[in-house]
Amino acid sequence: MNSRKYKIAVVPGDGIGIEVVPAGLKVLQALAEAEGFELETQEFDWGSERYKREGALMPEDGAEQMKQFDAILFGSVGAPDVPDHLTLWGLRLAICQPLDQYANVRPTRVLPGIKSPLHELNGDNPKVLDWAIVRENTEGEYAGQGGRSHPGLPIEIATEVSIFTRAGVERVMRFAFKLAQSRPRKLLTVVTKSNAQRHGMVLWDEVAERVSHEFPDVTWDKMLVDAMTVRMTMQPDTLDTIVATNLHADILSDLAAALAGSIGIAPTANLNPEREFPSMFEPIHGSAFAITGKGIANPVGTFWTVQMMLEHLGEKTAADRLMKAIEQVTADPSLHTPDLGGNATTEKVTESLLSFL
Repeated sequence: MNSRKYKIAVVPGDGIGIEVVPAGLKVLQALAEAEGFELETQEFDWGSERYKREGALMPEDGAEQMKQFDAILFGSVGAPDVPDHLTLWGLRLAICQPLDQYANVRPTRVLPGIKSPLHELNGDNPKVLDWAIVRENTEGEYAGQGGRSHPGLPIEIATEVSIFTRAGVERVMRFAFKLAQSRPRKLLTVVTKSNAQRHGMVLWDEVAERVSHEFPDVTWDKMLVDAMTVRMTMQPDTLDTIVATNLHADILSDLAAALAGSIGIAPTANLNPEREFPSMFEPIHGSAFAITGKGIANPVGTFWTVQMMLEHLGEKTAADRLMKAIEQVTADPSLHTPDLGGNATTEKVTESLLSFL
């Protein structure tokens, strides 16, 4: 029996998710055949269409169903005719939080052939932007605590409560320090807003200071989130590993993707580092209904997402092979989709990448 057999849950979701996820599965299957591991995939039709049919984006026991899998490949969620807070809380967060996927990791670098908006500042040196952004993924500003009262009245009140636990901050901070330690520069930047948010953010600062003593070989510094946007654009070479709260890293990682050339090529991993539950991997581009059905969605973000999943599963040879193929694709301008200024289709990019494997 092949011990290298993996059960993968597949949730294409909404919009271009249903176009790029099948492309990712083609690549995953090709690598399985080439590298000698086995795949068992099961697709779930969870998303906005299910919500419109049945009143829920996924079943009540959806997260429980996911526990039998080794990993989850997720596409996107969101539809123009369904409120965003319903889709986010009804599907993506409904998987991340029960499965304790507390470390969201988004690698960011300028791939061959991609021109960064920072080109005028930094020339053609892609090494000036090579980051790993760690986002606390289960509490903080997205803890889901709060409420509304006096609806429709002039005195209507809405509260959105951020919750930061010492345990939650410590574990993501320790994860970030370990990640920084594993990277060549051993450099970490901790991002908060502790000058204005004087309780939760000060706790972040205190925990960072304490955890740092466990990693004497890691150089670290602190930045306020607003100043961080300036540093990312003006001094990208001074950054390497970055850790921030749920909201702050959500925003900063999208900025990072744009600075690397396109949000269409950016991946993310929602990790349960202790592997008590499966981790979930997804491109960050969203459902992009403006281009849904046109066949021009960039599948590179999904391919890179699959590469991260393979690394997590321990299939490093396959992951490295895929990353080289991705770089061959992006290096060829004729394989650039419209988000990169080209006219290639999803199918053309996918078939070309398969030929490079």
